[in-house]
Amino acid sequence: MKWKMTALALIAVVATAWYLLQPEGPGAGVPVAKRPGDVMVSVRLPASFTEQEQTGKRAFDAVCATCHGQNAQGKEGVGPPLVHKIYEPDHHGDMAFVLAAQNGVRAHHWRFGNMPPVEGVTKADVQNIIAYVRALQRENGIN
Repeated sequence: MKWKMTALALIAVVATAWYLLQPEGPGAGVPVAKRPGDVMVSVRLPASFTEQEQTGKRAFDAVCATCHGQNAQGKEGVGPPLVHKIYEPDHHGDMAFVLAAQNGVRAHHWRFGNMPPVEGVTKADVQNIIAYVRALQRENGIN
């Protein structure tokens, strides 16, 4: 009986260690956040951006980076990383980003609270921001 308890304890330790050491997903970045406001994941940048993606980066930096961090890396305790498997195109299509900017989003994947609507961005701005975020995601293996 004692060996069964030891074996179960060992399995639990190994399973916990395995779980804790798993990356967030292909290209989702290495978790790095520790304190409020810290970057949540590391993000590889593409070698270059198209003109639309560059325009989207400027709009993202002006409107979205305050919460979602530079290069969509997220900010611990503030806003989630958009370069994350949760936001892959098959799960959150482009329209999800459009609706989030227009209407806000009720918290459902993260514990950051609800996202309010984004004031002052046009549909064209959002389309450019989406192009930029998708470029970052592709570079980090999120397709």
